[in-house]
Amino acid sequence: MIRPRRIGHATFETPDLDQAVAYYDKFMGFIVAEREKDRVYLATKIGQLVIQLNKSDRAHCIKLSFEVAPNCDFGELARELAKDGVRSELRNDSIPGVGQVLSFDDDKGTTIELFKEWSYLGKHEQVAGIGPLKLGHVAFFTPDIQRTVGFYEKVLGFRVSDWIGDFFCFMRCNPDHHTVNFFTGPDVKLHHIAFELKDFIHLQNSCELMGQKKVPIIWGPLRHGPGHNVATYHRNPDEQVVEFFCELDQMKDEELGYFEPRPWHHDTPQRPKRWTPGQTSVWGPPPTPEFHRT
Repeated sequence: MIRPRRIGHATFETPDLDQAVAYYDKFMGFIVAEREKDRVYLATKIGQLVIQLNKSDRAHCIKLSFEVAPNCDFGELARELAKDGVRSELRNDSIPGVGQVLSFDDDKGTTIELFKEWSYLGKHEQVAGIGPLKLGHVAFFTPDIQRTVGFYEKVLGFRVSDWIGDFFCFMRCNPDHHTVNFFTGPDVKLHHIAFELKDFIHLQNSCELMGQKKVPIIWGPLRHGPGHNVATYHRNPDEQVVEFFCELDQMKDEELGYFEPRPWHHDTPQRPKRWTPGQTSVWGPPPTPEFHRT
């Protein structure tokens, strides 16, 4: 079984590359690490690769990368994947700061790349914009959520953190409450992408910037139940939902099996559970119709 340690970067196709770059650079506060004719790589202000943008005729998330332990043998991982009926290949894609990757598709067709060697693309850059700390999680619609959750459990070693009803699953690969989410839907497409901010003050400052830039907040601020993160949501120029969050639950010890206690938890201790739909916020407003637009 493969056990990713963290999410690396997400790859998006976009019909308007210049517009997408301006959003991630000027508004989000990421650094353009490398630019080619139809491809741009962006990093956080501390130098971690976080977004790859490819020019295309549609807006779509096509690939996720995950870091594995440095002592992993890609040949052995490929054999493990083959046992589960998953074809993989070793690739050298010349991704800035990233070494060789083991590439394969998950059950719904999203490309997964595993890497174990990487380097910073800069450090402590002064940025304009919000300046998230990292890519936190990516959520997808999937037509067969049980199959997708089963793939990520069996093949990639993710653990289920929470469910909402039987249609929304939160999964983790490290102490963070969730790194991937899956939501039942008729087609495979992005539900939202989320970036972690430093703290509540950073989140407030991001709201002020959205107010200045006239970027509508379509949900929040609120504290979620699953994960208990404080969050806001908006749409980027490609009409994809983007979340900013802080104070996400942490599973520090898998054997103990509960999330690090916090004063806003209603369950003591807070363990993975199935939440009742419509009862999944600790505080804050309900989502606007704009959030639910697909």
